[in-house]
Amino acid sequence: MARALWAGVSVILLETVILGLSLLPPMAFIRWQGQWLMADWLRLLVMSLAFVPLYALFAFALVLYSAAATKLLGWRTREGLTCRLADFSWPVLDWGRYLMTIHVVRVFAGPAFRSTPFWSFYLRLNGAHIGHLVWVNSLSLMDHNLLEFDDGVVIGSDAHVSGHIVEHGMLKTARVRLGAGTIIGVGSVVGIGVESGAGTQVGPLSVVPKFTVLEGGASYSGVPVQRIH
Repeated sequence: MARALWAGVSVILLETVILGLSLLPPMAFIRWQGQWLMADWLRLLVMSLAFVPLYALFAFALVLYSAAATKLLGWRTREGLTCRLADFSWPVLDWGRYLMTIHVVRVFAGPAFRSTPFWSFYLRLNGAHIGHLVWVNSLSLMDHNLLEFDDGVVIGSDAHVSGHIVEHGMLKTARVRLGAGTIIGVGSVVGIGVESGAGTQVGPLSVVPKFTVLEGGASYSGVPVQRIH
């Protein structure tokens, strides 16, 4: 229990520092702008126009600091885990802390950066193996260090791709590998250990069960997925 308590406190402390540092540039600008000699209406106009750039600056700083911190601290999802959540082992606690930092980033920076090169940049910084021209239009990607996306992979809106699953109180982890040009449809779920060949397509609202191997150049759909072409 002491380990779980320390894990929770450490996450709070880390996010306090990361969010504080990320807010520092916008807050410094606000303080500096407050010293300008100008009419109130003009000051309000300047602050209104500065909102979007300041938010983007905050979000980008959050991405950099969060990814750097988790790498430095070694908070990652270990591959090949099979362990009880209730034991609060260090691999489980590191996994939990890693997911908490990912959640904070996707809440504050995700809405602005999803489906842009910046989101792929964050995933890469945070441990994922991301190829060129990869487009991720989803905030439901977890365990980034267990994700491998080759060139041209497209992840549809709200698709869920994760390197972990919890079954009967047991945490299980495995790497997910998507070959070049793989397309995961809107709202689909990709289980742990899934591998796809080049050019695989998964239709919307489909479920790819854990440890499924999808053939390259084929199309799949359904719950669970079946080959349709």
